[in-house]
Amino acid sequence: MLGKLVHLAFDALLVSAFLAGVRRTTVNQVHNKDIRQLLRSYLEVGEYVFDFAVVIFGRSASFERRR
Repeated sequence: MLGKLVHLAFDALLVSAFLAGVRRTTVNQVHNKDIRQLLRSYLEVGEYVFDFAVVIFGRSASFERRR
């Protein structure tokens, strides 16, 4: 049971990180104030996870940043 809960939480973080990129354009279209705030909080966690992953992968010797 705990393993399934951890798996679902990890999946929710991945989805949040993916959706964080479109946050600014979609959240403002939600009319309900409470749901809009909940979405903002959820997607802020995704932005944090995404930024954390960028830092970790940027420091790793296995990945190379190209511009």
